[in-house]
Amino acid sequence: MTGPEILDIARDGVWTLLLVASPVMLVGLGVGLIVALFQALTQIQEMTLVFVPKIIAMFLALLVALPFMGQALGGYMERIAQHIVGG
Repeated sequence: MTGPEILDIARDGVWTLLLVASPVMLVGLGVGLIVALFQALTQIQEMTLVFVPKIIAMFLALLVALPFMGQALGGYMERIAQHIVGG
């Protein structure tokens, strides 16, 4: 393998990582922002109020996005396998 091929594989891996992680992270960011606004408006400064809704929302997002995540990771594995077979 040459240097550019290795960089292409690495770039593809980073792109796949961003595609797989972004749905759950964006949901966590959105829920965190909403809870932070709620806390600022009501002046409730309970620490567990941030974590519980965020964990539940991220778990639900994971359940919804799991087929997409599996498809993206499977496609990446197929591309890596093709590079291995192709030499």
